[in-house]
Amino acid sequence: MTLKQEKIIAIIGTFLLAFLFHFLYDWYPNTLFSIFFPVNESIWEHMKLLFTPILTYGIIEYLTLKYLHIQNHHYIFFLTILALLSIPFYLLFYLPFYYLIGEQMWFNITLLFLVILFVHTIHYFLIQKNLPFHSDLPALILIIITYILFGYLTYRPIKCDLFFDHVNEKYGIHIYKIK
Repeated sequence: MTLKQEKIIAIIGTFLLAFLFHFLYDWYPNTLFSIFFPVNESIWEHMKLLFTPILTYGIIEYLTLKYLHIQNHHYIFFLTILALLSIPFYLLFYLPFYYLIGEQMWFNITLLFLVILFVHTIHYFLIQKNLPFHSDLPALILIIITYILFGYLTYRPIKCDLFFDHVNEKYGIHIYKIK
């Protein structure tokens, strides 16, 4: 198996994980899952469907590449940066469409796939370059900070449209309805 073949599998695997992760909190509601998986249908909560599947499948891919002895450089660092950048990249295309036409599931799913494709394509090229730094520590710190932010904003969402669940008429994880 080549790196290119593994990346094709990673695109499909990440996309499938996003679908699975969409429902995990509903199936197993608990504090830990509320940090990693969406707790409602708000735009913000769905950004977890980019970050978490990319990182989760990234672990699988990283171990596979090690097992197959496929050379890669700064895998974790680049994957973390790209997972973070996937959020504003998704929103850049999603928000104008959402405010013009409204919620369109086909568009959401297509855009999710395209962003995952973009992330893994850029990652494919970056991990082949041997750039002059040797630490994944900044990436691990960014992952921790991101999940702290996800957790905080799940329990204390900003009162704006990005955090509002229009389906259930609520913000964050709270069960009360907004009138």
